[in-house]
Amino acid sequence: MPAISKATPPATPNEATATTARPRRNNGRRAAKPATCKLFVLDTNVLMHDPTSLYRFEEHDLYVPIMTLEELDNNKKGTSEVARNARQASRMLDEIVSGAADGIVDGIPLDGPSRSLATGRLYVQTEAIEIKLPPALPTARGDNQILAVVMFLVDKYPGREVILVSKDINMRIKARALGLAAQDYFNDKVLEDSDLLYTGTRELPADFWDTHGRGMQSWKEEGRTYYRLNGPLAPEMLVNEFVYQDGDAPLQAWVKEREGRSVVLETLTDFSHHKNNVWGITARNREQNFALNLLMNPEIDFVTLLGQAGTGKTLLTLAAGLTQVLESKRYSEIIMTRVTVPVGEDIGFLPGTEEEKMAPWMGALEDNLDVLNGTAGEGGDWGRAATRDLIRSRIKIKSLNFMRGRTFLNKFLIIDEAQNLTPKQMKTLITRAGPGTKVICMGNIAQIDTPYLTEGSSGLTFVVDRFKGWAHSGHITLQRGERSRLADYAADVL
Repeated sequence: MPAISKATPPATPNEATATTARPRRNNGRRAAKPATCKLFVLDTNVLMHDPTSLYRFEEHDLYVPIMTLEELDNNKKGTSEVARNARQASRMLDEIVSGAADGIVDGIPLDGPSRSLATGRLYVQTEAIEIKLPPALPTARGDNQILAVVMFLVDKYPGREVILVSKDINMRIKARALGLAAQDYFNDKVLEDSDLLYTGTRELPADFWDTHGRGMQSWKEEGRTYYRLNGPLAPEMLVNEFVYQDGDAPLQAWVKEREGRSVVLETLTDFSHHKNNVWGITARNREQNFALNLLMNPEIDFVTLLGQAGTGKTLLTLAAGLTQVLESKRYSEIIMTRVTVPVGEDIGFLPGTEEEKMAPWMGALEDNLDVLNGTAGEGGDWGRAATRDLIRSRIKIKSLNFMRGRTFLNKFLIIDEAQNLTPKQMKTLITRAGPGTKVICMGNIAQIDTPYLTEGSSGLTFVVDRFKGWAHSGHITLQRGERSRLADYAADVL
């Protein structure tokens, strides 16, 4: 049988914990852990997805096979996100191993390197093991060698729970077919169920005014009506959350302040009325009205818009951007960017400048500019051509690849298809915002094209959850498609 180099699993102390939960000393070196302490074997893709995963398993122990280190080494070259993560994971492993005072055979405590985020131990394969796999699984495959390591650990520590952690679905299926425990890496997931994601809106119950009207204060200021209310729903509301109530006396408002059981509601600008149109565009439904209130408010620095195809995310954002750049001069220009992840086969290298290379990815921009250019008023073909040139001169298309280190001042920054960004990439982009810049992230988490990214771990889901309730950010999930009856029906039935 061929042999591969294999790390020594949990040392003898942990061996004792497999059979008893009583703490006892092993030659005075360390106390045994509770029997509930698990041993997680890390697949390479977990470290390449999140290098800090080494510190995310709390009191449990980690085991890194030699094949995982080999695959990290094979993927460290290049400038891609995966290559950067592979290099960072290698550096973190080097820092942990080089700081081990007692060697690595008995495991390296993680509480020091992780600053007490993790209290388990890290084991790196230090011994050769005999591969015992079914004949159908070729031993030359790296994945299969990692599975052999897991089988070896299960046999070595029969009373201890040994679990393979992998982002690879097929790897987990093969592990379970061999009777091994396997699971996905969950730490970076904001939500297990995307249906629980914050929508930015709340429908008020029919008896809202009866239960919250006692001691209500109401006043007007700059054409807006304000209500200060107390009641059982007040502690649940978030700042900049939109509330509405249909019926004989419909209400659309948003939460401007919250303190204990008291909230202040402010009525909205009605962007569905033509007198409040934004670059000729009016809101066609309630959520679009909410979105325009966020996009047109100078106090809101960060806006996230979720919604399926045809709900108007790009059109509303561009209309608000053009109005505030060309009419009110609030921002100097519009900057638009997106992740260049193809839906099908890549078309290869593209000629031209940065903007020309990005042009094929910006079809949505061109389509919506055609619509907006038609709303710019009369003037014939010459007038529309001049307007189109003026609009295009104030819109810059930038690639994500050259964003690091930049600072945008007084810009209207649009990040399209943001569901394809990782949380780390999203942080890199949003922190580019300088004074006076507004950032808008748009996307549909049901259409993720980036490998290993899911609805729960997408950067867009991440920022929606982290920014909710901040006084200078807002979020809306657009519900109704307004593109065409064909697009709406296709979105429902296909």
